[in-house]
Amino acid sequence: MAGRVAVIGAGLMGSGIAQVAAQAGWEVTLRDLDDAAVERALLAIRSSLDKFASKGAITASEVPAIVARITPTTDLEAAADADIVVEAVFERLDVKHSVFADLDRICKSDAILATNTSAIPITQIAAVTSRPESVVGTHFFSPVPMMKLCELVRGFKTSDEALARARSFAEEIGKTCIVVNRDIAGFVTTRLIAAFVVEAVKLVESGVVTPEDLDTACRLGFGHTMGPLATTDLTGVDVLLHATRNIYADTADEKFFPPELLQRMVTAGDLGRKTGRGFYEYT
Repeated sequence: MAGRVAVIGAGLMGSGIAQVAAQAGWEVTLRDLDDAAVERALLAIRSSLDKFASKGAITASEVPAIVARITPTTDLEAAADADIVVEAVFERLDVKHSVFADLDRICKSDAILATNTSAIPITQIAAVTSRPESVVGTHFFSPVPMMKLCELVRGFKTSDEALARARSFAEEIGKTCIVVNRDIAGFVTTRLIAAFVVEAVKLVESGVVTPEDLDTACRLGFGHTMGPLATTDLTGVDVLLHATRNIYADTADEKFFPPELLQRMVTAGDLGRKTGRGFYEYT
């Protein structure tokens, strides 16, 4: 099925999606707002591929060819010829609306418009387009080159064809898919982790347990590879805060209301691994 894919947003998620698509033989357009952002993404992709080569997962000679399949750009119009577009911009509805309104105008009529949202209902994102049947959720997991899951989400008007093509793309780039058949905020995975993290943070916030002991309990008691607070640091404290807010805004369910500690951490810039400090410190 390999063809042309445009990835909109060159952050951690976007660069990861671009990498695995290029590894699978897709021609990739990687777009962000400025040259510095896309250059950082290319450097991160090269570094990731070099690590795979050093471990024997790919050969060193494959790295230049994979990178060559990725075309960096700051021009959204470059998505015009893509067979599938994967949006991976900031997790705010107004930002996604702006991107999708432009993609609706730019992209060819049979293109699949996918969104990498982790919590915002697909139907809300698709509402600004004239083709909601072509809009589908493709929730990848970070780091994309390592994580095998893709959560496919059907919006209220997503067609069977769009869902099937999105699934084919995700499976071709090495992902195992689950399908969310009803477009609820948070879908399946984010809804579960959000409820878990909110309760975990409340336990820490109220002095019941330390972050270390809470994560140890989840690892040894439940068999989790990582505890919920270490997972939050890896994903981004700000990302989890936005996810819980989005789910709470859509459901008014108190179990998703973000604890004060989570909000204060984001305000203070303690966002997890990417800033060197979250629930834990990183060097």
